[in-house]
Amino acid sequence: MKILFDTNVVLDLLLDREPFSIIAARLFSRVDDGTLNGYVSATTVTTVHDLAHRTVGDRRARRGIGSLLELFDVASVNRAVLDGALQSKFADFEDAVMYHAALNVDADGIVTRNIGDFKRATIPVYAPEELDHLIQLTGESFTNC
Repeated sequence: MKILFDTNVVLDLLLDREPFSIIAARLFSRVDDGTLNGYVSATTVTTVHDLAHRTVGDRRARRGIGSLLELFDVASVNRAVLDGALQSKFADFEDAVMYHAALNVDADGIVTRNIGDFKRATIPVYAPEELDHLIQLTGESFTNC
């Protein structure tokens, strides 16, 4: 199962935002063990680098980005994604870009703590706890979906 991780879920783990970091860590480990095919958008990568660069410096920020890129595939943000976002009826442009980046890689869903921001989505949108519960219920790998 291809899941695009919204920036807030990535930051929950990287910034250790309690209590959200616990479930984020579990989902990251689901990507690491191959249960999920995890994606982040290109904009998530730049946002994470910007925040990390400000707090821990460029060297550590780049190492962190390297680790993120080892774990996740990247959903491009290209002209088609941006055009789709512009034409969408999403209230927030950043969420529209995230959604269209997910569509561009044929993601099976998005995991976010801001479900309401994706009301117009035509693919499943999961809260982190919901996705983790779904994986636990099925007890199988989603990587071949």
